[in-house]
Amino acid sequence: MNPILEPAGDALRIDVVSDVVCPWCYVGKRQLEAALARWRDAHPDAPVPMVRWHPFQLNPDLPDEGMSRADYLREKFGASDPTAIYQRVSAAARAVGLQPEFARIARQPNTLRAHALIAAAQGEAQQAVVERLFRAYFVEGADLSAREALAALAREAGLDDAAIRTALDDGDALERTTQAEAEARELGIRGVPFFVIDGRIGVNGAQGADALLGAFAQARVSDSPPG
Repeated sequence: MNPILEPAGDALRIDVVSDVVCPWCYVGKRQLEAALARWRDAHPDAPVPMVRWHPFQLNPDLPDEGMSRADYLREKFGASDPTAIYQRVSAAARAVGLQPEFARIARQPNTLRAHALIAAAQGEAQQAVVERLFRAYFVEGADLSAREALAALAREAGLDDAAIRTALDDGDALERTTQAEAEARELGIRGVPFFVIDGRIGVNGAQGADALLGAFAQARVSDSPPG
């Protein structure tokens, strides 16, 4: 079975299909955090919800070393000025407390190894890795194609050196990451962020905390035994 579709347990489960270079995914992460905070307030006795991150590469064909961000923007949007290109998502980011610095990004990376690092962690450790990579790219302008940069960021997020080396250098780990992305695409996911609640309810895009809360409630009602 596709792991994203695994049956839910007692705890609410959110599977997030995302790319760390997708600005809407960063916005969606904040919206998810807001929705989860409201859910926990309303259900204080429920098990802590589980969040799992799954890979999706917006640009899987980029070379391992990535490419110039300016060249990438010209090829994709016909212009290299990020201020005009990202005006809408910048406003959405500010609305959830983010301050992206698109002008600081110099390289458009291949994100396979970044996703392998995310897959190397679980639970709160995985949330920390995801957050660190988002912030490094969108706020600090880090080159997520550079192995040294990825290793340093993962270390800051709490991954140990053995897990980092395996994620970045082990061919099997990279192949598992490629397979995980294929499993997401097999579900028909073509854009991110995409949230799957309890393996059954999908929310496409950064629609906001209210939409996610509605999906949480729908999934939990669906999970309840007949009365």
